[in-house]
Amino acid sequence: MPTIALVDDDKNILTSVSMALEQEGYHVRTYTDGAAALAAFSSTPPDLAILDIKMPRMDGMEVLRRLRQKSELPVIFLTSKDEEIDELMALNAGADDYIKKPFSQRLLLERVRAVLRRAEARAGGGNGPASGDPAQAAFARGKLSMDPQRHATSWAGKPVTLTVTEFLILQALAQRPGFVKSRDHLMDAAYDDQVYVDDRTIDSHIKRLRKKFKAVDDDFDSIETLYGVGYRFKEA
Repeated sequence: MPTIALVDDDKNILTSVSMALEQEGYHVRTYTDGAAALAAFSSTPPDLAILDIKMPRMDGMEVLRRLRQKSELPVIFLTSKDEEIDELMALNAGADDYIKKPFSQRLLLERVRAVLRRAEARAGGGNGPASGDPAQAAFARGKLSMDPQRHATSWAGKPVTLTVTEFLILQALAQRPGFVKSRDHLMDAAYDDQVYVDDRTIDSHIKRLRKKFKAVDDDFDSIETLYGVGYRFKEA
């Protein structure tokens, strides 16, 4: 099973999250600060790192910045911050996903599984078993291009950085333009194992998707809301 590094200065989180991960069969290494974790990664790299952003000695953003100079190690951020700019900075710096505190351990486990699956697909260069799955094939819808195996998204040739959850929601919408997807359908697409999220969580992801695409094209309007029904991707 994969080895996961958990880095947080909150010992309660280290204890509870490491127990949850170990119960799923993962090997877990824990660290209370970023500097100690980074030093350990150079000699014994894990398969995935879960980093708190705000830590003593070296914060999560600095750990990620140094990691990305020489490694594509998958990273999930834990953050208690509400400012969207911090989340965007984390993704633009190369994080694979982020989860806000307080969080459900079931949700964290699902994000871990999703990020590890995508890392495995990238490492396989698209030649592994997933390459035969139509849902993993790259596709284009008008100005939108998506490559599930590389977790890559672009609009009119410009890259758009998405979290795993945002990517899965957009993929579910864009694969069938013009068809309405209910919030329940989008929950099923983005969260495996019946992880519970409420309607507002999906609405929040849609809001962030629109904002990210508007950042590269102010006229972006391809995700339509059908009030009381759900969302759809506009046909080109």
